Amino acid sequence: MEEILVIDDEKKMHRILQLALEGIGCRVRTAGTGMEGVDLARSRLPALVITDMKMPGMSGMDVLEEMKKIDDQVPVIIMTAYGTVQTAVDAMKAGAFDYILKPFDIAEMEVITRKALEYRKLSREIVQLRSELQSKYRFDNIIGKSPGMQRIFNLITQIAPTKSTIMIRGESGTGKDLIAGSIHCHSDRASTPFIKLNCGAIPGTLLESELFGYEKGAFTGADRQKPGRFELADGGTLFLDEIGDMDAALQVKLLRVLQNGELEHLGGTRTLQVDVRVIAATNTNLEQRMREGRFREDLYYRINVVPIEIPPLRERREDIPLLVHFFMDKYAKEMNRGEKNITSEAMEQFIHYDWPGNIRELQNMIERAIVLSRSDTLSPRSFSFPDQQSRSSGHREEVRIPKEGISLTQVVEELEKAYLQKALIQSGGIQTKAADLLGITRKILRYKMEKFGL
Repeated sequence: MEEILVIDDEKKMHRILQLALEGIGCRVRTAGTGMEGVDLARSRLPALVITDMKMPGMSGMDVLEEMKKIDDQVPVIIMTAYGTVQTAVDAMKAGAFDYILKPFDIAEMEVITRKALEYRKLSREIVQLRSELQSKYRFDNIIGKSPGMQRIFNLITQIAPTKSTIMIRGESGTGKDLIAGSIHCHSDRASTPFIKLNCGAIPGTLLESELFGYEKGAFTGADRQKPGRFELADGGTLFLDEIGDMDAALQVKLLRVLQNGELEHLGGTRTLQVDVRVIAATNTNLEQRMREGRFREDLYYRINVVPIEIPPLRERREDIPLLVHFFMDKYAKEMNRGEKNITSEAMEQFIHYDWPGNIRELQNMIERAIVLSRSDTLSPRSFSFPDQQSRSSGHREEVRIPKEGISLTQVVEELEKAYLQKALIQSGGIQTKAADLLGITRKILRYKMEKFGL
């Protein structure tokens, strides 16, 4: 139950508001002076303050000023029987949530109160989300002592305060989104929106409406106006993952936004201005796509102002023990499994494995082991490395079916995963080449990579 603090020198007003606000499910405390009200707020923070403007001693404006010092997320509603336009303007400028003239209609006060409490709830959620965002993307969560990762950390501190467009390149699973989020959280835009969009996960026809928004009636099913990701990210950062998958027509529109900050809704004619920093990412060879005419040269140079190359995990093996212990601690805490250790033999396997799925694959393997293991120590038997599976499954004379039977589906999936990983290793992480090696489309490859956590 939300608690509201009513400050007024008239006892009659206490009774009126107490009756009305308790009727909408709130608990009410009252104070006869501004000083008494501020002391009550300090002792127990209310969800909302409703204060009279003119009172002996401390005025409503003084109460507002003190409440901003105590907690500026608590909304304050000012009441007065001496209202002027200027008084209202001054109160709102000073940070009041709203302003109401005495005598007022109880229904009007109830509406304003509900709005103020909803505002308080949303404000707290926004603060919480920003805190979680800062926590997720802080440097502590980007693990790496290798020279390659140290260079990236140094680069982030250099480029984060700038407005430059950034291109992050790296194989699938290397943590491109984590680097993008870290750049945002270490920039001057840290308190503004960080919006993400995977261009490869959305068909081209829908990607335009997702990026730029649309007007009501723009297409079948568009029953209302909807803002696009650029509008949602206005003042902040937009992370465009898999930008190499964007079709040519959309590339032209993206280039215009990057150059001029201008866009129109799908089905609209009004030009909108946005201030958005774009961070793009890809795991494809954009230079090759340019030569093939599939990616615009002018867009390439516009987004590739500051390139960041994230090395695959197999090229920074010294980081593997750090990552293993980080994810072991993370999942052990999340699942209340107590402290977990790992044997030196198991760690050797981790260090010498090639990790075609990079950090994402390592993370999933650790999580699975924590879920399934009943021991405090993880050994080689706690993990199932695909290269071992492919070696054993490659010799038909070694195939054995135990008396209790097997799960054929699981065996087939393990074999399929092993071939996917081998193809990704041979192709250097380039998904188009890996798909060709396996005789499947890139779309199917991406689906299977998601399925197996690669």
